[in-house]
Amino acid sequence: MEIPRIHPDTIEAVQQEVDIIDVISEYVVLRKRGKDYLGLCPFHNEKTPSFSVSQEKQVYYCFGCGMGGNTFKFLMEIGKQSFAEVVLDLARKYQIPVTTLEPEKRQEIQRQLTLREQLYEVLAVTANFYQHALQQTQGKTALEYLQSERKLQESIISQFQLGYAPGGWETLYRYLVEQKRYPVSLLSSAGLIKQRSTGNGYYDIFRDRVVIPILDIRGRVIGFGSRTLGDDQPKYLNSPETPLFDKSKTLFNLDKAHPSITSEDRAIVVEGYFDAIALHTAGITNTVAALGTALTSSQIKQLLRYTASKQIILNFDGDNAGIKATERAIAQIQDLVYSGEVQLRVLNLESGKDADEFLLSRDDAADIYRNGLDHAPLWVNWQIHNLLVGKNLKAGEQMQQVATAMVKLLNRLQDANQRNYYLNYCAEILSQGDARLVSPNLATLQSQLSPAYRKNIKPKTAYKQVANTKSPTFLKVATSPEEQLLKEAESLLLLIYIHCPRYRESIIDKLEDKDLCFSMPHHRFLWQEIIDIETANPERVKLEPEFLLTTLHNRIVNYPKNIVQINSILHLEEKTEEDIYRAAARIDNAIASLELVNCIKYKMYCTEEWEKLNPITDAETMSQIYQEIQATKKRIEELEKMRIAYSQDSIISG
Repeated sequence: MEIPRIHPDTIEAVQQEVDIIDVISEYVVLRKRGKDYLGLCPFHNEKTPSFSVSQEKQVYYCFGCGMGGNTFKFLMEIGKQSFAEVVLDLARKYQIPVTTLEPEKRQEIQRQLTLREQLYEVLAVTANFYQHALQQTQGKTALEYLQSERKLQESIISQFQLGYAPGGWETLYRYLVEQKRYPVSLLSSAGLIKQRSTGNGYYDIFRDRVVIPILDIRGRVIGFGSRTLGDDQPKYLNSPETPLFDKSKTLFNLDKAHPSITSEDRAIVVEGYFDAIALHTAGITNTVAALGTALTSSQIKQLLRYTASKQIILNFDGDNAGIKATERAIAQIQDLVYSGEVQLRVLNLESGKDADEFLLSRDDAADIYRNGLDHAPLWVNWQIHNLLVGKNLKAGEQMQQVATAMVKLLNRLQDANQRNYYLNYCAEILSQGDARLVSPNLATLQSQLSPAYRKNIKPKTAYKQVANTKSPTFLKVATSPEEQLLKEAESLLLLIYIHCPRYRESIIDKLEDKDLCFSMPHHRFLWQEIIDIETANPERVKLEPEFLLTTLHNRIVNYPKNIVQINSILHLEEKTEEDIYRAAARIDNAIASLELVNCIKYKMYCTEEWEKLNPITDAETMSQIYQEIQATKKRIEELEKMRIAYSQDSIISG
């Protein structure tokens, strides 16, 4: 269902009522250690407890993997649910009234929550009905199909809750309505029955079919897939969309696969239910299946939650239809693919077989399959290879066709380094082993790139634009030590600002006085969140010391990309507690560090611009820039001395 925006009062009521210790104790064995609780982290494998939970602050933090947050964040990570879903589940569990920002939807959301619970129940009963029918005389043909043709053992049939939908038009309908007394409207909402075209009565959607339950991440039945045992069309049939089931947002077997996806650090996506089941049976358990539609961004984003490397391998059928399906899948998720958010690879098996057929074709198929996974080409390489199939590069017209298609592909790559790499890669392919042709081919490909990308090959910046810039944020590239210094200084200022309210005004004054700002993207994000919270709640931020930190935890759960990078700022540990203790000196040191990095960057830029000028025609400009360089150099020396002095003050004050 589409969940309305939850009123902040409801979120706060849930937060006040729910104790993080009670929630996490359902998943982790916690032991009191001082004022906090300690246990084994549920997010990574460890033998020594490093997972700390603070009852006072209502937050958790793992010193091993860096995961941290509040009650909402913990449940979102454990159950892979949205923020709203977690709040609503807790509200229901603790019997807290739900208020939305759309008051007229309050009763509607309660009705939908009740409906969802009823749907889960009737679908679970239906799955049991189908499983029972498979073991009866009427299910003999279906059971033989699974055992003989699909080679599935009884344990696998049971594990995946496979069943049989009897052939009668109203068999399930009569069982659920007449025996179990479920209302017809509920069965219709669950996608189990359909009204007859005459409007008189209902009939079962699944008839004389092998049935495969589709489960959500928590292992609850939300719909069914099926395969006909006769000549009925379509061969494969899924449940229609319901309040629980949206096939564009669902992946078959994710409930069983996600632990392996995390441990293997990659996910395999296949086309069919039986492909996923066969791979699971063969011990390749990090496998999910699409549900008969093109892969969607929503499905990919679900998988990305479980793999740090963001590696996903598509293994669709290797025939022409499968290749086209793979190309459609790449096109469907192109925003994620071309931006590099997902490390997509493609595996095609020999002779156009699907995974199920391949695993049944030979005794060592599973080992060969695993080896194929390890060597599966990146999607770009796979697409470039497909461009070459059936083409003769010695024929001018065909070579031009390939080159044009290559440029079209390269124009979609958003990462400049990746694009430059594949420019050279394609130039070498077109050169067909003749090294003399690589450079001309490279120049030809570059000339056909979009104007924006051609421009980015050799970026230039005018001196006049820099001279009028008050804060030298125009330089995007810094040496590694400077980037590290910048990162440490910005992190320190944000840490003290969040955890030491009495220094907030001082930090703002010093930043404004020096015209400094946060440069690291995740630090800018966190600073903007702080500003938004303080602007909306000025009095409460002043009166309640923990309000800013608590509200930050609630807000950032909606931005998973930023959480990992700022977790160390939101949670204190031994080293950062020392920084808090010596906050005054640490702030001055950090401010001096920010100004120092800006000055170093500005000096580097001025030097580069000065070296480009002609002493004869640009003498006046060279003189101006030289004076800038000397003044900046002097300021750098002053700042270095200041940083040393602040460091000594910090040691003495400690």
